Amino acid sequence: MPAEDYKIRWVGQRTVIAMPAEIDVVNADEASRALVSAASLGAAVLVIDMSGTTFCDSAGVQALIAAHKEAAATGTALRLVAPAVLRILTLVGIDQMIPLYPAVAEALAGTPGGQ
Repeated sequence: MPAEDYKIRWVGQRTVIAMPAEIDVVNADEASRALVSAASLGAAVLVIDMSGTTFCDSAGVQALIAAHKEAAATGTALRLVAPAVLRILTLVGIDQMIPLYPAVAEALAGTPGGQ
């Protein structure tokens, strides 16, 4: 899926970007470009929706780190929804960089999900 094909939707001043079912070495560069682009749109909050993502390898983790760096540079707050790949993301410390939420609605509201 090319970076321009990643679905982005606006909810007020917040954006949500939907990620693919798998993020690995094959598509991580495209995912990274899409995330960095979404983080630079000027939204107050960017929700990375990985609720449909069932696999994420180290290349996918690097894409999330690139998004975090871009968001920090532009003043955009990142929020991450990734229930199926939560364990790997917490093992590598992504939860220390990007707040995790159980669902998009909670991420949009900024309501802690107890994760």
